[in-house]
Amino acid sequence: MTRVREMLSLARVPSILVLGVVYVTYVLIGGVIFWKLEGDLGQKDIGRLLTSKKNLLTTYTCLNQDDVSKVGLSLKGNHTTDGFWKFTSSAVFAATVVTTIGYGNMSPSSTAGQIFCVFFALFGIPLNMVVLNRVGKYMLVMERNISDFLEGKTGSASLLFFIGPMIVFQLREGWTYSQAMYYCFITLSTIGFGDFVAGNSNPDKEYPDWYSVLMASWIFFGLAWLALLINHSIDILERLNTHFKQRCGGQRQEGETGGTERDNPDTQVSLHTGPLGAVKH
Repeated sequence: MTRVREMLSLARVPSILVLGVVYVTYVLIGGVIFWKLEGDLGQKDIGRLLTSKKNLLTTYTCLNQDDVSKVGLSLKGNHTTDGFWKFTSSAVFAATVVTTIGYGNMSPSSTAGQIFCVFFALFGIPLNMVVLNRVGKYMLVMERNISDFLEGKTGSASLLFFIGPMIVFQLREGWTYSQAMYYCFITLSTIGFGDFVAGNSNPDKEYPDWYSVLMASWIFFGLAWLALLINHSIDILERLNTHFKQRCGGQRQEGETGGTERDNPDTQVSLHTGPLGAVKH
């Protein structure tokens, strides 16, 4: 009954659903703004690069397009990509800002984009912490305790947040098993070195939009799950610390009691009392 009340109290407004909607809306709005602020600038940069490359090939006719492509922008017929700052990649970038992952492969270069990023992170990071904290508490209340949760869910959660994504990254990104595992942990632990970034590892590969959405969802729920594991590890260390303190304190008390008994003559007699009465030395 108590746990039901706890779940209902957590489900009251602002509920997890409301917080989730606010969180997703905030990230998507941030992604749209980043896209508008940085996307046009990226298009202009790409246009300048294409113009410079065309002028270079026109001026120096001895060069061929394949050789120039090795040191410049790769052209695929008359088709050019919209750069890094398309909507899906901008939304993923907004998610990495509020979750403090910060891969470093993308960053705003315009003055307006940089200023907006500061205020977006200023309000987005606390919102992210509140949402993850509420999701974590709700997940814990749904189970009897942390141990029961881990015993029943660690295998399936590992499959969902680690093993499954690792297989996907191996197939889509061409990474090895160890690289995929390394990327999963570095991402979910918010270390975010940026040496491996899913959806950006191969510039010649076209990634579907659903891939970015799936990645953003995996990052959010994976962060909540890994936070549970880290909290469980902290709980184990705290219990071990308390246990050792109690043992050390108990041994100290026993030592003090033993010393008092040795100094008390009455205690010495009582210690040697048997069926034949007290035996004094």
